[in-house]
Amino acid sequence: MRPRFSMIPAAMLPPLLRRPAPLLALVSALLVLSPAVATAQKKTPAKKKPAPPKIRLPESVRTRPSHLMDVEPASRDRRTELELAAAELDSLIEDKLTEQGLSPNPPVEDEVFLRRIYLDVAGRIPTLAEAQAFLDSKDPDKRIELIDTLLGSPDYVSHTYNFWADTLRLRERPQPNIIAEPFLAYVKDAIRTNKPYDEWVYEMLTADGKVWENPATGYQLRDDGMPLPYIDNTVRIFLGTQIGCAQCHDHPFDQWTQYQFYELAALTAGTRTRIKRGDPGYEKTNPANAMISEARKHYDKGRVPGAFQRMIRANTYNVSEVKATLRLPHDYAYQDAKPKSVIEPAVLWGEIPSKAKNASPRHQFAAWVTSPDNQQFQNMIVNRLWQRFMGVGFVEPIDDFRDEHPCVNEPAMECLGKELVRSGFDLKDLIRIILYSRTYQREASDYDVTSGQAYYFPGPMIRRMTAEQVWDSMLTLAVRNPMPFQRPGAEELKPYVDVDFANLTFEQAKAQSERFAKTYFLSAYNRELNKHAYQGNILCRASELPAPQRADHFLRQFGQSDRETIDGAEKEATVPQILAMFNGPITHVMLERGSAIVDDVLAIRDTRDRIDAIFMSVLARRPATKDRLFVAKELSRTPNDNVGYGNIIWALLNTREFLFVQ
Repeated sequence: MRPRFSMIPAAMLPPLLRRPAPLLALVSALLVLSPAVATAQKKTPAKKKPAPPKIRLPESVRTRPSHLMDVEPASRDRRTELELAAAELDSLIEDKLTEQGLSPNPPVEDEVFLRRIYLDVAGRIPTLAEAQAFLDSKDPDKRIELIDTLLGSPDYVSHTYNFWADTLRLRERPQPNIIAEPFLAYVKDAIRTNKPYDEWVYEMLTADGKVWENPATGYQLRDDGMPLPYIDNTVRIFLGTQIGCAQCHDHPFDQWTQYQFYELAALTAGTRTRIKRGDPGYEKTNPANAMISEARKHYDKGRVPGAFQRMIRANTYNVSEVKATLRLPHDYAYQDAKPKSVIEPAVLWGEIPSKAKNASPRHQFAAWVTSPDNQQFQNMIVNRLWQRFMGVGFVEPIDDFRDEHPCVNEPAMECLGKELVRSGFDLKDLIRIILYSRTYQREASDYDVTSGQAYYFPGPMIRRMTAEQVWDSMLTLAVRNPMPFQRPGAEELKPYVDVDFANLTFEQAKAQSERFAKTYFLSAYNRELNKHAYQGNILCRASELPAPQRADHFLRQFGQSDRETIDGAEKEATVPQILAMFNGPITHVMLERGSAIVDDVLAIRDTRDRIDAIFMSVLARRPATKDRLFVAKELSRTPNDNVGYGNIIWALLNTREFLFVQ
């Protein structure tokens, strides 16, 4: 039984789409609107057979890659213990449902599970071959096998990167002269290698050096020049506590005072992100300013090229820690201290771990955040991942733990937290427990987070795909190689950007900047990416594209975050989304000769099997009897079978069944 739902508010829908409707009726309505149908019905039969249309898709995306990356696999040795943990989790969820007088939803059918698990783990719909293999398999363990296979795939890395990019606000250019690509690649690599979560966070909070020498420094450079917002963002991301209001005054809705905010901020007050006097090459004046001044003498009319300036300025960013004190603001208005008083560092709760007592303040802060004894560090990542796969967190909003936002099932959240610590902060094992559970594998419920009613998890929540899931699913239908390139990391960039100010001459800087201009400087890099484009859209997975994309790009139209705020993606429906799905370039690409779905369908001779392939490719299920009757009618009224097949593909893409994770 499939739920009935709508992506778009009724006021925004064309009249034919305003009310929930069975798939058959919705496809019929869409075909009336289809530009392909309209064109086909106006055509008169040609006198002679036209030449085959030219393939316009780049060759780079039409060939399946032999290898993308090595990914840490899900360990088979731990499968049994994780299944037992999932069973314990289910028991705690079902106990709460019983307590509330509720029943769990029925188990989900294989075809719905298949599509759900691909979207949730791989970030895309399954290919035709993947769907057929799973649905035809008689293996009783095929669900667990598929979960573990996907968790060890490049698709998992790509999709999980999108998840963290939204949370960590990852941008290629957080500020004009910061080169952030090594940090972005570092995040992806931490996912690929399944780096223990506590170790990963500790590295980001304590890293020193230039970003291409130590890419983890990119986390601190993200809030360069904003030491107080850095503390606010860090505590919110990793501890689920919003203390930003206390930067200016005691928190009006929570327990935190302005004094406590400054005590915590004092732990990272010594963080420096720029080179300083006494560093190599920095004696009397900033070496970057001196080199650019020298360059003005050599370039026509003193116009120093952008690549030269960016390369030189980027080398002034070097994270380090110095001894420093923090003072209260001049307008501090409370009785517990005087304005401009020096603040002694302190944590918000608990204690700094004994192993870090003699460490520098920044390392003390990181040790406290990531300690196994810091319950809130566990709670936050459990809540974040639970929401990722279930659609709603144990606590909502997910990063605002306080009395006004109670946890709907504390035993279940604690169970997952204990398993996380026991595993050594292995996020992949935590995800496996959630995905193995009966709770995740139940039918989805229609629930509105803003309803004010608690959700006790009879199953997952129905969700609209994220912008990245829609984009990557479209690519799955259109191309064989959805990752014709990967974003550059530290090893690729360092030879083109790193300089030693202590020994740098203008001639050396000029030569290196020219190599930078031809490779990774923005204009040259974009030209290289455009080799993989169709009608101005680069056909590569969202994780590898420059981000955030321009405002008129498909990803932004469907709600991709601008990466200025934590978890800033939107899922609200808009008119541009309708237009993009009806007639946008990414919709057209899959109807081009040479696209994956066109080649797959035309390679099949039997009409019935072709229809099966279309439904399996787009919706990961075989058509029902009524679907077949309608499709036969559509094919009979078009003068060309290929046009008819194209119309059916186009119509299915524009159904709510395609755009939602059930």
